[in-house]
Amino acid sequence: MSRLSRWLPPGPARWFLLPVYMLVGLALLYAVGRPIHVWLGNFYSGPRAPYLQMPSPDAMTLRWQTPQAEIGVVRYGRRPDRLEHTAREATPGEEHRLRLTGLEPDTRYYYAVGNPDGNRYAGAGYHFRTAPVSADVPVRFAVLGDPGDPTEQQKAVRNALTAWLERHARPNRPWLDLLLTTGDNAYRSGSNEQFQRGFFEPYAGLLRSVPVLPAYGNHDARRRVFFRLFDFPAHGESGGLPSGSKRWFAVDYGPLHVVMLDTTSQPVVPGHPMLDWLRRDLAATDRPWRVAVMHHPPYTHGSHDSDRRRDSHGRMFEVREHLLPILEAGGVDLVLAGHSHMYERSHLLDCHYGTSGVLDRPASLREANEGVYRKRTGPHGGTLYAVVGASARANQGPLDHPVMAVSEAKVGVLVVDVDGDRLTGRYLYRDGKIGDRFVLRHDPAAPAFDNGCQS
Repeated sequence: MSRLSRWLPPGPARWFLLPVYMLVGLALLYAVGRPIHVWLGNFYSGPRAPYLQMPSPDAMTLRWQTPQAEIGVVRYGRRPDRLEHTAREATPGEEHRLRLTGLEPDTRYYYAVGNPDGNRYAGAGYHFRTAPVSADVPVRFAVLGDPGDPTEQQKAVRNALTAWLERHARPNRPWLDLLLTTGDNAYRSGSNEQFQRGFFEPYAGLLRSVPVLPAYGNHDARRRVFFRLFDFPAHGESGGLPSGSKRWFAVDYGPLHVVMLDTTSQPVVPGHPMLDWLRRDLAATDRPWRVAVMHHPPYTHGSHDSDRRRDSHGRMFEVREHLLPILEAGGVDLVLAGHSHMYERSHLLDCHYGTSGVLDRPASLREANEGVYRKRTGPHGGTLYAVVGASARANQGPLDHPVMAVSEAKVGVLVVDVDGDRLTGRYLYRDGKIGDRFVLRHDPAAPAFDNGCQS
């Protein structure tokens, strides 16, 4: 106190200035310490098991990490006991990436990863299947919503998913073709270590055999590691129109065309290059089923409120006003989002871009007929919207948005099957029971929406 008193005036003023000086000191410490803390959060020095990226009919990327720098090697082949092909890195490192090319479409390959001296990861469970070319092949994908919180609920959902997939295995097809997320893959601040604890470790059994397409969430954005940890097909490596950006891109998988969109990095407003790319990409695809994935939902009354412009910096308004017209004009069938830690699933919608209080229900909303939504393909045939944000925890909210057919605060995972002219979704609870089930069918005889939107 004696040293500090030199800088304080005599008399009562010193007792006023002392807390001011202390607050200034704390602010300076935070200003210096925060960037250091953020920078340190970019690093993780332990092992990371293999995970699959950028699927295509003739290629697949494998990523993994080792505690020490070494030359990464992948040995692979069509039989687990005959890994006759080898891919090898040119230089040693701790973070490893190898893209296997020259593969056959819709074919299972077994692999082992390690170094020139041997394998670190090997066995019958390490395999992948290349993407099919034919649009007649049935496809199954799972959607994890805001999954990166390593809670007991997260583990229960994961276990329920793997058990359900085992019980409902498809003849001559993988248990699961693709794993999608709706963002927030690492809580609370998207550090490298949090990605390890909250994402790579809990889902390692799935990630080693199923390619993952993660959306970019606001919690992922609190550090700078997301785009280092995942590879994205910016140049059309997985199909679709090359975007030139790792923040938005397309993936073709059999009958499925998936567009992964970034609603987190910057405002989604006219002039955003993603919007121009999205229009051109949807116009160019010939895949019969179209799915869009993003973090911020256009409709929700859950732990977030899409009617409040101040909520999430207005991102949900931006998505509804500027993204949805492009998606619906581009014939998108299903839009998946997270952010709100609930499960909500809409009726078939078209051209509702305002708040919930101005919904023109007869013209813009259609309910299911005998449990099936029927839609015309092409522009403005109708779109289903699902908020899948509770794969690790569920929060509270009113759950009363009028466009939603189902709204519930229950943890779970969405499993979607696409087969022919039918898309079937099942929301699987943590106890393995099926909650919501919906069917969307392409039907050229389905009635058009009479809302003047197409004119």
